[in-house]
Amino acid sequence: MVAGESRAARSGWDDGHMSQQSVIEELQRLGMSGYEAKAYVALVAAGIPLNGYEVAKRSGVPRSTVYETLAKLVARGAAYEVRAGEGVGYISLPPSALLDRLRREFDQSIDALSSALPQVAAPSQVRLVHNLSDRESLLARAEDVVAAARTDLFLSGWPAEIAPLKSTVRRADAEGVEVTVVTFGEDPEPVGTTYPHRFSSPEVVLENLGCRLLVVAADREQAVIGGVVNGDAWGVYTDDPAVVLVAVEYVRHDIAMHLIAEKFAPEDFETFWKSDPALRKLRADHGIPAALLARGPGGASAPPRRGRRA
Repeated sequence: MVAGESRAARSGWDDGHMSQQSVIEELQRLGMSGYEAKAYVALVAAGIPLNGYEVAKRSGVPRSTVYETLAKLVARGAAYEVRAGEGVGYISLPPSALLDRLRREFDQSIDALSSALPQVAAPSQVRLVHNLSDRESLLARAEDVVAAARTDLFLSGWPAEIAPLKSTVRRADAEGVEVTVVTFGEDPEPVGTTYPHRFSSPEVVLENLGCRLLVVAADREQAVIGGVVNGDAWGVYTDDPAVVLVAVEYVRHDIAMHLIAEKFAPEDFETFWKSDPALRKLRADHGIPAALLARGPGGASAPPRRGRRA
């Protein structure tokens, strides 16, 4: 997903409508060639039988390949030959019927692969760590981790990054996954057990970190850790147990601090949090996490330290 956009938005949805080009692109994602998708959309838009010349004219498919393209649509059941006057015309399978057929075929393939693919997979010999260089890949990989959760799921982040994951998180919650979330900012539609971060305002935390930090960990087995600032994002995916453990404990520690803080009078904890020298020192390296994430592996040197502030 592009920063802040759902797949529907990326594909051309606008108030419930899609452009023909967006429909063609989606059909290609479902296995049609570009010419097949263009020809099918032309038949659907016409609503009447068209001969090959008319399909080529309306769709942009070259006349030299239009009959081959139509034959492929007929072979896959997406179009039918009909008598049209003295010649042969083509009419589309109704869109609802095509979508039902594609959904059945897709589900059948998934069912077959779910049992067959693990049988050919060799046991992993190495722990996986790979970089995520933009917000789209960061959120897509985070959604993969959420979807893989079977027992527990830990998330920490700003609503702007949690929102695109929300539908998948809700599905996990409905399926019995124990969902725990820390949000930096109010979430009007929380899911699972959600703890709004209260020690410092989201603005202060953002200044300290230099980015909106996102942590997603599933089943203590895999995690995504990343940072977002303006339109840029960086991060990593890993199934290394040590890194996943640190990610989970980061979220759990934040929650523990909140539970402890609730035992103090608000003004006493506020004074302690802002004035204790040890805590001030821990919060002094403003912007370092974002700089480290942006640098990625193999950086020549550590980012320069900024002046220390509480």
